[in-house]
Amino acid sequence: MNSRTRILSGLTFIVSFACCPGGLLHAAGEDVEEAIRRVRRGTLVVEATPGAEVRVEQLRHEFWFGAALANHVFGGRMNPEEAARYQKVFLENFNAAVTENALKWHDMEPRQGQVNYATVDAILQWTDQHQIPLRGHNIFWGISNRVQPWQKAMDDATLRETVKARALDIGTRYRGRFAEYDLNNEMIHGNYYEDRLGPEITRDMALWVRQGDPEAVLYLNDYDILTGRRLDDYVAHIQKLLDQGVPIGGIGVQGHLHGDSFEPAVLRGALARLAKFDLPIVVTEFNFPGQRSKHYGKRGVQLSDEEEQAKARAIADYYRICFAEPAVKGVLMWGFWEGANWIPVSSLYRRDWSPTPAAEAYRDLVFKQWWTTWRGRTDAQGRCEVPAFYGQHRVTAGGREIVVDLKRAEGTKSVSFQ
Repeated sequence: MNSRTRILSGLTFIVSFACCPGGLLHAAGEDVEEAIRRVRRGTLVVEATPGAEVRVEQLRHEFWFGAALANHVFGGRMNPEEAARYQKVFLENFNAAVTENALKWHDMEPRQGQVNYATVDAILQWTDQHQIPLRGHNIFWGISNRVQPWQKAMDDATLRETVKARALDIGTRYRGRFAEYDLNNEMIHGNYYEDRLGPEITRDMALWVRQGDPEAVLYLNDYDILTGRRLDDYVAHIQKLLDQGVPIGGIGVQGHLHGDSFEPAVLRGALARLAKFDLPIVVTEFNFPGQRSKHYGKRGVQLSDEEEQAKARAIADYYRICFAEPAVKGVLMWGFWEGANWIPVSSLYRRDWSPTPAAEAYRDLVFKQWWTTWRGRTDAQGRCEVPAFYGQHRVTAGGREIVVDLKRAEGTKSVSFQ
């Protein structure tokens, strides 16, 4: 395998190629597109009268193609028409969501005893209405500058009881509402609660949340993992928590910390290594260009046409690699619109809502290349087999239609019109 580097107006994108045609490779040497077909498609078996016309149209992916939801869209601080546009474009592009800031403790309770549930409740009402699974980011965040001063003023015993009360409150109030939570954010980069309350506090946090919601799915979440820089640390951290008996439900890996390029081999290797824990993986916070980009922190900057095209190719290849890894459950963008994105140049849509080339590339993957649309007829035995991406489909035959969920856990689904 060799590498080729494209440099377009200062935006560098490193792409790995096979010695033979086929493009990007899967971790085991398998072509990415072949891996996607193997990992992400199953079979719909349709039974009807012989020679019946059959149509299959996908309605929704099982894989999470998601994005963060901004506070001000649901907190009454945005023009209603703009908020409606934001929500409409979200629904046209995504099938999963994550709270960007609304659930964070310092956002909900900046002053002790004054808890703002309203934004979280509004987001949940909207996602419930549209059957969008919602990640809760995050219950705790132990980076020191994210811990409220009123907590730091407490003695250890009071702090512990306050942490317990927060865990019980979120678990109980939102029981069964969130698809999953980030339990304690970015622990390999700082863990104020462990420093104060000891090495068992993460397990205690998880058990307290589970007291309120026994079915709560609790993820770890950290950054600089998919770049490879902190991968060893994260692997050791995950193993330590598992050895302690922490009920970890999944592994979150943020996608912020690349710059104006990413290395496909490093991304593939990191995902494959994390997959050995046999836990679902979610790319929880994806931006491209990322936080090490020359554009990070610059408001109002615009990419050149060449840079936009390079960005589109990079995002498409990033998604292909993630979609090809069996352990990955979803990818969630940390902002999709320039008007509500902490790295504006990483947006799919500009401030005026016009789509960037990246939006077109993303939609081509999700709704064309990876979208099942099939039309044919049953054979002489009244049967046909349709390769289909996992998710929800409308199957039509003989003037009747049935909506079915083809799940990866099953592989095959039979639909009978007889």
